[in-house]
Amino acid sequence: MTTVAPATCCTSLLGSSESETGVPTMLSDIDQLPSIQLGDFKLEFELGDPTAQTKEVALKELRETPERQKEATKELKRLLEAETDLLCPKDNEEWLIRFLRPCKYYPESARDLIKRYYAFKVKHADVYTDLKPSRESNIFKHNILTVFPNRDQCGRRILVLELGKRWKHKQVSLEEVFKGAVIFLEAAMLEPETQINGAVVIFDMDGLSLQQTWQFTPPFAKRIVDWLQDSVPLRIKAIHIVNQPKIFNVVFALFKPFLREKLRNRIIFHGTDRDSLHKYMSPKCLPSCYGGILELKRVDGDQWYELLLMCDAEFDAINSYGYKKK
Repeated sequence: MTTVAPATCCTSLLGSSESETGVPTMLSDIDQLPSIQLGDFKLEFELGDPTAQTKEVALKELRETPERQKEATKELKRLLEAETDLLCPKDNEEWLIRFLRPCKYYPESARDLIKRYYAFKVKHADVYTDLKPSRESNIFKHNILTVFPNRDQCGRRILVLELGKRWKHKQVSLEEVFKGAVIFLEAAMLEPETQINGAVVIFDMDGLSLQQTWQFTPPFAKRIVDWLQDSVPLRIKAIHIVNQPKIFNVVFALFKPFLREKLRNRIIFHGTDRDSLHKYMSPKCLPSCYGGILELKRVDGDQWYELLLMCDAEFDAINSYGYKKK
């Protein structure tokens, strides 16, 4: 049975005790992980070891071996010792691996990613301060972000943002949309299976209006691109744009100047051409609205909110780390 990936709600990947600084490295301590049954699928948190197939991916694509993992975590911890103005759970091996995997186990690159990750949070403190599910109920109530309760054919998480007909821009700001996306991806970062296989994003722009396009600005576009290119310790393997009207070109023009080649090549435009989408995502992984054959019940925002509310302590722990205030 396939499952989906939000945050951790039992023994956290950050650990199960307080760090040497006294900052909690565990978010919550529930006896049983929350879950929702959706037909043949169960929506729950995946914190176990990667599957055998995923371990092969880790070896082939990320150079992951037990020996290299041991050496790299030791070296990354040593490098972080020199970052005296940065508070992070450097004694926790699972946390170190979370940053080593997207950097293919090069400790210096992982150290630099950690620094960019926390520097981005400082730069955009208006977004990240006390960011947690219980403070962002509005985005979930409007049901424009969801994650499928299954992975794609490559074992990747599938995040969907519907920024057209479902998006009531006068009731839900783009800031809230961004915060919701951060919550989902922060959660996905905690899963070993997702750390290795990565995630794909579907932007469903069906019904995008002229008034909605006016909500996008160059500073917002730059923030999103900076976040995805430099600051997210997660492998974003593809961004699929579907059902976009011609006016979407105005929106994309704001993002284009900030895109480097690697990310630009991973943004694919499909419009209403489902055959085009299926070249990248198997119909077996998609519901009928995207030309798929998967009988899949949509996970509504209130269901996600119910699950994520139980993870507030996880986000409190995430928020407790970073650059020390001067």
